[in-house]
Amino acid sequence: MVKKVAIVSLSSGIIGEDYVRHEVEIGLDRLKNFGLDVVIMPHAMKGIKYIKDHPQDRAKDLLEAFKDESIDMILCAIGGDDTYRLLPYLFENDELKNAVSNKIFLGFSDTTINHFMLYKVGLNTFYGQSFLADICELDTDMLPYTKKYFLELIKTGRIERITPSDIWYEERKDWSKSAVGTKRISHKNEGYELLQGAYSFSGKILGGCLESMFDMFDKSRYSDTVALCKKYDLFPSIEEWKEKILLLETSEETPSPERYKHMLETLKSTGIFEAVSGVICGKPMDEIYFDDYKKILCEVVGNKDLPIVYNVNIGHATPRCIIPFGVNATVDVRKQRITFDYRQA
Repeated sequence: MVKKVAIVSLSSGIIGEDYVRHEVEIGLDRLKNFGLDVVIMPHAMKGIKYIKDHPQDRAKDLLEAFKDESIDMILCAIGGDDTYRLLPYLFENDELKNAVSNKIFLGFSDTTINHFMLYKVGLNTFYGQSFLADICELDTDMLPYTKKYFLELIKTGRIERITPSDIWYEERKDWSKSAVGTKRISHKNEGYELLQGAYSFSGKILGGCLESMFDMFDKSRYSDTVALCKKYDLFPSIEEWKEKILLLETSEETPSPERYKHMLETLKSTGIFEAVSGVICGKPMDEIYFDDYKKILCEVVGNKDLPIVYNVNIGHATPRCIIPFGVNATVDVRKQRITFDYRQA
C-alpha cells in the first residue's frame, strides 16, 4: 500500500504557474483524502521557465525521490516535450542506476522517455496517468474509470486487469477556475477492437506516446534529441523487443494521417514490428482521425499475422486506465480484457 507519494516535474513545469493553482489545490486535496502523505519535490513547482532552463534540477528531484526510503510512489506532474534533456544527469555516471529503488513510478505522454530510462536500469513502471491531467480533474471527483485504476494502484501496488470504459470524454476547452465542478461531454465507447491477427496474445508491454518515441529518431523538434538518445542507448535493442507487446498512443498534437504514417514508418525501420508479439493502441484524443489511424497502422505494419488491438483507454484520451510495464500481459479481445501475471514479472 502506498503511504507517501512524491510529485516530480520531469517535463513541463506548469504546476508552478499561478493559472493552474486551482487545479493543483484540487489534486493535492484528493491525494490527501486518499490517505496519502504528499511531498512535492524541491524544484517541481518552480514554474515553466525554471524547469525548462534547469534539466539538472529535474533529474536531481527524481534521484532524491528514489533515494528517500519513506517515499513509496513517484507521480509525474504532467508531460511536456523535453525530458530527454535529463539523460546526461541520469546516465553519465550511472546516477539513475545507483539511485533507483523499487518504487511505483507513474506518468504518461513525454514521460514515455522516462519509462525507457527506468527500463534501462531494470525498474518496472506504470503508464497511463499523471497528477495534473488526472488527479486534478476539474469535475467534483476524478473520472470514475480513471479513479478506479489509480485507487487499485495505491492500495495494492499492482494493476491486475484492465477492461474497456463504457464511455469516453471529449477534452476540455476551458481549464479556468470558472470551470471547476463542470462535467465533461461523454460518448458511448465501443471497447477493444481487433484490427488483425489472433484474438489472444501475450508478452510484456513497453512503449507509450508515439511522438515521444519518434523524437528519438528525428531532430525536427529539438536538434540534439537523436544524438543524446543514441549516446545513452535509450531505445531498446531489437533483441529486447522480441516477444514484447508494443503500446502506441498519440498525443494532444493529434498528428495528421500523413504525419502518423511517417512516424510509424520511422519506427518500422528499426525492425520493431518484426520483433514484437502484438500491438495495442490507445484511443486518439476526441477520436480525431480514429478510422484513418486504423487503416494506416495496418498498412505500415505490413504483417497481417501480427495482432493489433485498437481503442484501448490509455494515453491522451480520457478516461485513462493504468498499464504496468515489465509484467507478463495477456490480451484477450473476445473477453475484452488485458490481464497481468506478476508471478512471471
